[in-house]
Amino acid sequence: MSTTLTRTRTGAGKDDGADAAGRPVTARRAPWPHRAATALRRAVTGGAALLWTALVVVPVYWLVVTSLRSATDFTTASPLAPPGHPTLANYRTVLDGDFATYLLNSAVVTVATVVFTVVAALMAAFAIVRNSGSRWSRVTFRLFLLGLAIPLQAVIIPVYLLIIRMRLYDSLAAIVLPSVAFALPITVMILVSFLRDVPRSLFEAMVVDGAGDWRMLISLAAPLARPALVTVAVYDGLQVWNGFLFPLILTQSGDKAVLPLALTLYRGQFGIDVPATMAAVVLSTLPMLVVFVLARRQLVAGLTAGFSK
Repeated sequence: MSTTLTRTRTGAGKDDGADAAGRPVTARRAPWPHRAATALRRAVTGGAALLWTALVVVPVYWLVVTSLRSATDFTTASPLAPPGHPTLANYRTVLDGDFATYLLNSAVVTVATVVFTVVAALMAAFAIVRNSGSRWSRVTFRLFLLGLAIPLQAVIIPVYLLIIRMRLYDSLAAIVLPSVAFALPITVMILVSFLRDVPRSLFEAMVVDGAGDWRMLISLAAPLARPALVTVAVYDGLQVWNGFLFPLILTQSGDKAVLPLALTLYRGQFGIDVPATMAAVVLSTLPMLVVFVLARRQLVAGLTAGFSK
């Protein structure tokens, strides 16, 4: 009997394992409620991801498909069905107009705003980080943070009056200056967060070598902050490129119109040429898409670096 008991224990040990006393130990599985909760969580996460993908892809698909339809096909066919007779006539209509002028105006306003914003924000962030122990530095940084709480719509009338008194109304500078002012707070906050992670020993080493603040800014801070600079440049550029309120209020001439404002020109007296408008939207998104593709590595690096603390 003892031999049989020993064999039984040995066989159980081979199948399920045994502890130090020779007692069989079976593998433990997670309780059923835990497994069900995990499966439900994965299903909900996957469903949410599919829903978000559909919310992003379907409008883009409709935009491109509609731009390839004729006016008759747009009114008769299903909105999500492929075009029966694709045509590029809408793109020719847009390009034969003043689209090049609107594109140039948007490019000038965007590039000027981004350059002024990034340069001013980098200098301000460098000064705040280098003098982080002083009172004026903390007050200055709080003032920039306060700018985040000011909505654009609440100050559009004072901005309009300032532009009128500066004799800049109906000019591209009337769009650039307010855009720079409203882009500075978020840009300074991002660059300050990034520069605070730069080791102070690097600045101290340059001070020992006799470098001044401008040399440290140009030779040390700017190269190290390049991912963050690309990130804020793309973000600010996208905001200005899609801006509508400043061009609407501060300009009135057709030759000073930018792309978001020019899209309203395809509205007639009794209707809107939707396929031509969608073609203009597709063409207006291509420059920013190219910029994003070229700067995607620096953009991802800027979004993931400098915010670990």
